[in-house]
Amino acid sequence: MITTWPCPAPNGSTATEYAVGFEGGRVHRLLVIPPLFDEANRLRRLTVEVMQRLDAAGIDSLLPDLPGCNESLQPLAAMTLDHWRGAASAAAAHFSATHVLAIRGGALIAPPLPGWHYAPANGATILRQMIRARILSSREAGRDETQAALLAQGMAGGLDLAGYPLSAAMVPGLHEASPADGPATRIAQSDIGGGALWLRAEPDDDAGQAGALAGLIAVALQG
Repeated sequence: MITTWPCPAPNGSTATEYAVGFEGGRVHRLLVIPPLFDEANRLRRLTVEVMQRLDAAGIDSLLPDLPGCNESLQPLAAMTLDHWRGAASAAAAHFSATHVLAIRGGALIAPPLPGWHYAPANGATILRQMIRARILSSREAGRDETQAALLAQGMAGGLDLAGYPLSAAMVPGLHEASPADGPATRIAQSDIGGGALWLRAEPDDDAGQAGALAGLIAVALQG
């Protein structure tokens, strides 16, 4: 189902954001923090399939839109990693989450709940991939850009990468960010098998991977 939640805005007010939820008032409530930027699109189907399987196993799950992403009316250019961290914590409190599943870059902003970080990525890795995609696009258009020059530009005044306007605060924050140590358990891609879906050219799904990831979580929560 689609539900809403009150999300803090950069100006101190509150904005209404959407969330996908599978709720039944059950004991275990999993907050799902999606990957960041284009990886969120590539893994969206897998994410929802995992939630469907957890629902069948008797586990609630909620997937909130990050402010500035998906259906959000907040401007992405106003966002920072710290603001996303605050938004994730606000979503956890609003939905009374008992556990968290953070996927890829979502581990950079996940609240310190017990749970799982699936294939957590450093911010520098995500930024480097986005810059590389821009360089390839620029080359096809006859423009010569370098990673070092683009990174310096982003650090100084922000940067548009693959249609994502990243602020001068977001770029250095992302460049320095690593998944925090905490109570969450890391799940490697090798733990669920198959190839990494975020590396595929188009969004895709994999029922086997969805089942394996949901199974690991369900067994840990319910035995």
